[in-house]
Amino acid sequence: MIFHLALASDWAHAQKDEEYRISTRGRTLDQEGFIHAARDLAQARTVAARFYADVTEPLLLLHIDETRLEVPVVLETPPDSAEQFPHIYGPLPVQAVAAVTPFSLQT
Repeated sequence: MIFHLALASDWAHAQKDEEYRISTRGRTLDQEGFIHAARDLAQARTVAARFYADVTEPLLLLHIDETRLEVPVVLETPPDSAEQFPHIYGPLPVQAVAAVTPFSLQT
């Protein structure tokens, strides 16, 4: 299981289209080339604190079952990090999302 932070509005749009195409806050899959993900909840919290701290819209945590993906998932180390993060190289079908839970920086 890998995880992705999503704005509630982006996830609602994806459900209509049957695929999710947002890489990270303010960037699409087409712009970035992949969808950012996290290996665990700790990584998701780190990402949220760094990139989503000022977001007022509800955030969701997508629990992604990698076995349901038909595109590569590659562990890569971003230039400003010592940690590896999973990157999904293609659209995320909504069927690959095993669960969706509310996400808050306070919990």
